[in-house]
Amino acid sequence: MRRPTISDIAEAAGVSIGAVSFALNDRPGVSAQTRERILAIAAEMGWQPSAAARNLSAARAEAIGLVIARDAATLGVEPFYMKFIAGLETELSATGTALVLQVVGDHEKAIEALRGLWAARRIDATILTDLWVNDERVAALDRLGLPGILVGHPSVRPPGAGTPAVWSDDAAALTEAVGYLAGIGHRRIARVGGLVSLSHTRIRTAAFRAAARRHDLVAAEVVDTDYTWEAGAWATERLLTAAEPPTAIMFDNDIMATAGLHVARKLGLDVPGRLSIVAGDDSQLCEMAFPALSALARDVHAYGAHAARVLLAFLAGAAPVDYQDATPRLLLRDSIAPPPR
Repeated sequence: MRRPTISDIAEAAGVSIGAVSFALNDRPGVSAQTRERILAIAAEMGWQPSAAARNLSAARAEAIGLVIARDAATLGVEPFYMKFIAGLETELSATGTALVLQVVGDHEKAIEALRGLWAARRIDATILTDLWVNDERVAALDRLGLPGILVGHPSVRPPGAGTPAVWSDDAAALTEAVGYLAGIGHRRIARVGGLVSLSHTRIRTAAFRAAARRHDLVAAEVVDTDYTWEAGAWATERLLTAAEPPTAIMFDNDIMATAGLHVARKLGLDVPGRLSIVAGDDSQLCEMAFPALSALARDVHAYGAHAARVLLAFLAGAAPVDYQDATPRLLLRDSIAPPPR
């Protein structure tokens, strides 16, 4: 009689192979009810792990994988990731857990990298960032049986998936900022966003447009970019040289906001006298600029630390529970003023 496999158990239980792997190896990623059902079916089928499999499952890499699908050249000057990784390291190093970092060009390469790291037992889990709508990497974790967490809104998670998410309310932050600008008289506000494929870009843009309608703005143009200095400069010049330019621009990150400030000066526009600017992450770039840039402030270091804590607890057997981090708040500096009369 053929020896039953985890594929047989998955088919009988109506779950994924990854869910069976989590249950049989007593790892987080499935509910207690699903775990009990899988174990009962496995016992009924007479499934037994091989000695080699037991030895492999007992071995821990004591390492977490972070595979970032971004252009390495732009990632090196992105303040958000530097602070986020520092926050991860604060928690991971305290437990003797290493961080394995790889930067790849796209999601297909990211899945390949994670598959290789997991197969070689170089990582125990992973952290997924820059989540897309219908992100294929999320489903890949389940197929691979690789534990992990999502850094982004839980809505990207497929139905039934047990992967916890660490997120903050980007919609509330954009709503607050638009409300403040409208409240001091701005009627033409523009947004320079990031990659349109990203889930958080779409959430922010939807919130921006909803707030614009709520405040009856005359104009609320959105320009999508790739987060780079060059794209921020191009978008700003396009907006400011239009027939009816905005009196305030909100940028999705600090690099593009400083590029926008540079373009405004080049065009001879006073900030904030003629143009108000809001940056996206509140890194040191905002304080180093002149005038200092107002920003949607958030503690990115703490965000990374919280993500690490959730993942470590998940690996230790805690139930997969989402964690909502603090909502970014508008921090006023010198780059915002009422619009010119």
